[in-house]
Amino acid sequence: MKTFLIVMTIFLSVAATEVSAQQPALIDREIFFGNPEIAGAQISPDGKYIAFIKPYKDTRNIWVKQTGEPFANARLITNRTDRPIPNYFWSRDGKFILFTQDKGGDENFNVYAVDPAEKLAAGAEVPTARNITDAKGVRAMINAVPDSDPDAIYVGINERDKAWHDLYKVKISTGERTLINENKDRYQRMIFDNADKMRLAIRSAQNGDTEILRIEADGKATKIYSCDGFETCSPVRFHKDNARIYLETNQGSPDLIELVLLDVATGKIEKVESDPLKKVDFGGASFSDLTDEIIATSYEDDRERIYWKDKQFEADYKLLQKQLPNKEIGFGSSTKDETLWLVSAYSDMEPGETYLYDRKTKKLTLQYKIREKLDRNSLSPMTSVTYKSSDGMDIQAYLTIPKGSTGKNLPTVLYIHGGPWGRDSWGYHSYAQFLANRGYAVLQPNFRASTGYGKKFLNAGNNEWGQKMQDDITWGKKYLVAKGISDPKRVGIMGGSYGGYAALAGVAFTPDEYAASVAIVAPSNLQTLLQSIPPYWEAIRTVFYRRMGDPNTPEGLAQMKRQSPVYSADKIKTPLLVVQGANDPRVNKAESDQIVIALRDRNYPVEYLVAPDEGHGFARPVNNMAMVATAEKFLAKHLKGRFQDSMTPEVSKRLAEITVDPKTVTLTKAADMSAAPAANVSGKWTMMVDANGQVMSVALDLKQDGAAFTGAISSHMGNGTVEKGKVSGTNMNAVINVDLGGQAMQLQLDGKIEGGKITGTLSGPGLPAMAFTATKGQ
Repeated sequence: MKTFLIVMTIFLSVAATEVSAQQPALIDREIFFGNPEIAGAQISPDGKYIAFIKPYKDTRNIWVKQTGEPFANARLITNRTDRPIPNYFWSRDGKFILFTQDKGGDENFNVYAVDPAEKLAAGAEVPTARNITDAKGVRAMINAVPDSDPDAIYVGINERDKAWHDLYKVKISTGERTLINENKDRYQRMIFDNADKMRLAIRSAQNGDTEILRIEADGKATKIYSCDGFETCSPVRFHKDNARIYLETNQGSPDLIELVLLDVATGKIEKVESDPLKKVDFGGASFSDLTDEIIATSYEDDRERIYWKDKQFEADYKLLQKQLPNKEIGFGSSTKDETLWLVSAYSDMEPGETYLYDRKTKKLTLQYKIREKLDRNSLSPMTSVTYKSSDGMDIQAYLTIPKGSTGKNLPTVLYIHGGPWGRDSWGYHSYAQFLANRGYAVLQPNFRASTGYGKKFLNAGNNEWGQKMQDDITWGKKYLVAKGISDPKRVGIMGGSYGGYAALAGVAFTPDEYAASVAIVAPSNLQTLLQSIPPYWEAIRTVFYRRMGDPNTPEGLAQMKRQSPVYSADKIKTPLLVVQGANDPRVNKAESDQIVIALRDRNYPVEYLVAPDEGHGFARPVNNMAMVATAEKFLAKHLKGRFQDSMTPEVSKRLAEITVDPKTVTLTKAADMSAAPAANVSGKWTMMVDANGQVMSVALDLKQDGAAFTGAISSHMGNGTVEKGKVSGTNMNAVINVDLGGQAMQLQLDGKIEGGKITGTLSGPGLPAMAFTATKGQ
């Protein structure tokens, strides 16, 4: 008996240390996910200054220093404390820094300009940041930054029509706007040539096709190229001859995306190149702004492959490779004369180093390391693997095995990328390294519908949400188990956006596969997801319907219901953590509410976090840290990995604030429409509709017969009919079919009648609920 106990003690000791025997110490999650000390540097066009991102009061802001100065001497340029600044750039002449900002994650971005040389007003700590697009409830999209007019940018603004962007030329120094194109033709963006002349428009056709149109001097548009909704045709940049444009396309027979030249006048196509190894799509091209020549092309294989066209740049690259061995090297921003460059070096175990490189002297000077406190020696390598899915299709994935582990019988997390029309790539990945440090093997599969592998692979995911796309993930788990890498009883699934959907689908459709699931901003109901996409996604609505199912057909609705995790919530028996941003315009909070309610109503436990000041993902560090701490502890509880129990008082306080009791979650209920009508809506009404701060006047002419009513609607935006109207008590609803600028749209009207006044909302696919007030007889 004593011998048996000794043997068992040794066995259990060995089993317990398979993961942790030689593992590095736990790295504080703040080091992985807190604000980086310095990041995002860009050199000014004249090379005199470097701008960069650094925290100010725990919020990422823009700072500027002289190029030769230490970073400690930098000057604070912005002082936002509500939300980090996501990106910025120098104006062409270096007089201004421009950045974009939304509110609370709503993705309604405005463009701001700040003069770094501005003399500070008395008591001010930063120069003035002017909102040069200055519109409420819009998403400003920068279209072009002309070299010939450095005090201007071309910006698309969806103020007139939420679905489509009108093009403006905006004067940076004053904010003065000049309308260039009122977009009533479904244009997605405009293309300018090397002389900053508008030459092309990209149009989304009603059937989902992408069309490239030549714009004449008189404004006339002529289609010169097109591809269908399952193909790619995307202009890159004009050739140096300014007559042809580089185009990425797989129109017609090619499976892989190629780089071609399109003659704007004749429509003639000339192939430039495609993948020499015939494995992946064309990845990208780098150009010189001095010569308009291609410097290099690249392809995203298991690792990036670069093909140099400029011999001098190639020599620089090879020199940098010698000085920075075992790292991927990227050329970032440069001076206008392209002699000084900010160069990045990174790998799977290197978040990034930024250097200043002088192409004349060949001098390379380290500027900073991203997350300098992160111990690189404690990180784990990422390798590419390939396995077969349920139907034999090859699936490429990235596997990270915890450093110091045996690599066998490990707790595992399948971390699923979003999109789904995107992909994971080789390099440093915060979640992969964080989870590996906690003892988990991490698999990141590029399932069918991922981009970069050709249109056959991409289109193999059409209408396969929760089905073959999910099989590609499930078979990834099976692969790891068969290899002895994963303990089949300790596998979790985690992801955001589509990755969050996959996390829900994994536990709803394959309830025996996973021991834990973390679903972040996750769609749970495909029908309601497509009903609530942002209005500025109207250009790709048809493509969504073709790739995900058409909610306007019985077959499409049946498919979407079958593929929606919320309708299989009764099968879930896996511990689930749901995370949501309250202001998410892509995956509305109702998506998370639905799955939480479905589980709560069957008395199944579910954990729920909702940040009131976030959108599609968490940008504020305190929110993100609270989420990561919760997920870390949740996974450790159910998968038996390691975890850090401590957190700062600020994070602890915030976690308490964003933790939601499922008992308190509710969905808006439809009004009871069973009562007899207690009002008559016949007559002419003037309706004032509040569309995100823009008030529109709409005329209604209604005719009621018993409980039913019909009518007509008219406004400066378009006309339509009112159908299927019903009055019940003092409640009313109806369907409005309207033509808005040539676009047929169906809206839902819900209102309450109070004498000669109606209050309510208008809603429709891709539109937020718009409040209205209607008065009779005016």
